Amino acid sequence: MPPADPKSRARLRDIIAERSLTRGQFKLASGGESNIFFDMKTTLLDPEGAALAAALILDMLGQDQVDAIGGLVIGACPVVSAVCVTSAGRGRPVPGFYVRKEPKGRGTNKLIEGNLEPGWRVVVVEDVTTEGNSALKAVRAVREHGCTVVKVVTVVDRLQGARENLKKEGIELAALFTRDDFSV
Repeated sequence: MPPADPKSRARLRDIIAERSLTRGQFKLASGGESNIFFDMKTTLLDPEGAALAAALILDMLGQDQVDAIGGLVIGACPVVSAVCVTSAGRGRPVPGFYVRKEPKGRGTNKLIEGNLEPGWRVVVVEDVTTEGNSALKAVRAVREHGCTVVKVVTVVDRLQGARENLKKEGIELAALFTRDDFSV
């Protein structure tokens, strides 16, 4: 399901290809190895890259009823922040939240930080998905908090099982791009 604006999508693809795609031998968070690596922080912490990703994600959500957007730290953090800011400018504010990998261990000892209330319908976001394990960790935490996950949205799907693994949990994966969009 590509976003509505093909020029913005093409520009974001170019930015990712230029700034975030590296070839070589890499060990992935999933434990696997790959000859390509998407370091999305260089795109998603760039003003133009963040603005384009946020706008395209909001386009992708369309008329979905969404009360909040969030994901697992740290990959989701720039995406969540950009979407929150952009959504306010569109007159459809979507608050954000972050799911920690483990409770902080001090203060309120929260696993989930930010704006999330039981009963809310949420979208979980990721910068890159491989097998979907980070997204599933966030999905499970959000569900335990009493929320419904509408879908998982990723900027880049590496096409290595995330869609299938999320589907087993009843979750749709929507990707702005797949590995195939980068001729790798």
